[in-house]
Amino acid sequence: MTRIGFGIDVGGSGIKGARVDLDKGDFIGERIKILTPQPATPEAVADTVKQIVDQAEWDGPIGITIPSAVKNQTALMAANIDKSWVNTDAHKLFSEHLGTEEVYVLNDADAAGLAEVNYGVKEAAHGSVILVTLGTGIGTALLINGTLFPNTELGHLTVDGHEAEKYASSAVKDKKDLSYKQWAKRVSKVLKEYENLFWPSLFIVGGGISRKADKWVPLLTCETPVVPAKLRNKAGIIGAAYAAENKLRP
Repeated sequence: MTRIGFGIDVGGSGIKGARVDLDKGDFIGERIKILTPQPATPEAVADTVKQIVDQAEWDGPIGITIPSAVKNQTALMAANIDKSWVNTDAHKLFSEHLGTEEVYVLNDADAAGLAEVNYGVKEAAHGSVILVTLGTGIGTALLINGTLFPNTELGHLTVDGHEAEKYASSAVKDKKDLSYKQWAKRVSKVLKEYENLFWPSLFIVGGGISRKADKWVPLLTCETPVVPAKLRNKAGIIGAAYAAENKLRP
């Protein structure tokens, strides 16, 4: 029988959920998307998550990603969501709204990393690999021989006098109307900083802009090989469902 899970990915603009085929690492049916409430307070986000679960008629373990470092199921920061998330017991919050203790909350980039290592880029299971998601901000997942080291948050490192994600995210590219060549120069500086700190064997680049990897990955000047993520925007939901099935609570 097919192993089926359910994952939800909480983003700054949308909250998305889907059934996941945990044998293949792909969606079963269409994903459900609801705009992220504004302000994106814990209660408002949890209400929206419940709407998605109810609409899907799902009854089982649920993996949920949030744009925050998550330690002992507590949100320690807030990126692109309301600042009231800081120090929120995310497991308690979602359990109360969903009526189940089988809730597994993790960082969004970490979920993407779990998805890629298990269903996406095969090389992610070997050596030291850094997944870099380029979107509204910059998320990272550090994988050591396929094992996740959670909550790295390398997008907040200072690069060239700027916070990395405020210097080289895809949102910055759009805001400043940078060409791919101009933007790739910024991304290269960020990746070189990560190289100097971690000496990884591979970078995996994800986020929506990875769909156009052929336009900018060849322009990167870091020494470490760079490949596009295979699961792209599906990775968060798939990784969340994987975490729930394996009862992972980073």
